[in-house]
Amino acid sequence: MFSTDIIYQVVTFSIGDTKAGTKMGKLQLKDPKTDEILNCILWEEALNRMDAKLFRSGNELRIVSGSFNEKYNNCLVSALELIKEAKTGLDEKEREETFNKLLEYIEKISDEKLREFVSKIYKENKEKILVAPAAKLMHHNYIGGLMVHTLETLVYAEANLKIFFQKINQDNVFAACLLHDIGKIFEYTVDLETGLIDYDEDFRKEWVSHSQYGFSICMMAGFKKVAKMIAAHHARADWGAIIDLNEKDLEPIVYLIHHIDDLSAKFGKINVAML
Repeated sequence: MFSTDIIYQVVTFSIGDTKAGTKMGKLQLKDPKTDEILNCILWEEALNRMDAKLFRSGNELRIVSGSFNEKYNNCLVSALELIKEAKTGLDEKEREETFNKLLEYIEKISDEKLREFVSKIYKENKEKILVAPAAKLMHHNYIGGLMVHTLETLVYAEANLKIFFQKINQDNVFAACLLHDIGKIFEYTVDLETGLIDYDEDFRKEWVSHSQYGFSICMMAGFKKVAKMIAAHHARADWGAIIDLNEKDLEPIVYLIHHIDDLSAKFGKINVAML
């Protein structure tokens, strides 16, 4: 049962408009001891009294004043107390170090045309890549999270290529790891002060998803093998995959990035506060 004595952890937060034209905050909290979720509403009057930094993912909060429903899984919140502030993500030094590690993997691509293609994307979009999260909620959802996720996929891929996949072209695999989520630098926005992540509506008007973006730029550049791996990395069409892995007679290579990506995503669900 929930109570005002529990120290909750912020899972996600968003602000929307009510029918009356006022602002309404939706805050999802988790009891770290039980993993039970509490869904909270904050009316505009309460929001105006609070600092946006309060709602950073991973923050530990106490509900000072609020009205719970009968099941204690929803709460109308009027006052919160910050108990412990979470990290927003990687600091500037960590971001530069992680970005440089990604550049080292780009240099391992032996095909000059492919290496230059990937390198150009990374160098032209460095400032966005340095801060981009890998998701709003699901995994690596913090400043620099996309780089951490991408680096993990590269490390997993390199280890497996040496043991299981000697016949698979390493250049294509590394390029697919480096570009499978590159569209996320445009798909998400992140506030560097609060760490709050949201969707970029302009991106959604032009593109179906980050997968479509990565697939498209690789196809247009003539890197079809890389594009196919990116197209399948979400595994199922209803999860955003362009190639559904339930289809028959697919090339074995299209499965690889999905499984590597999924492994990183599952471990990456650990909150940024654990960094």
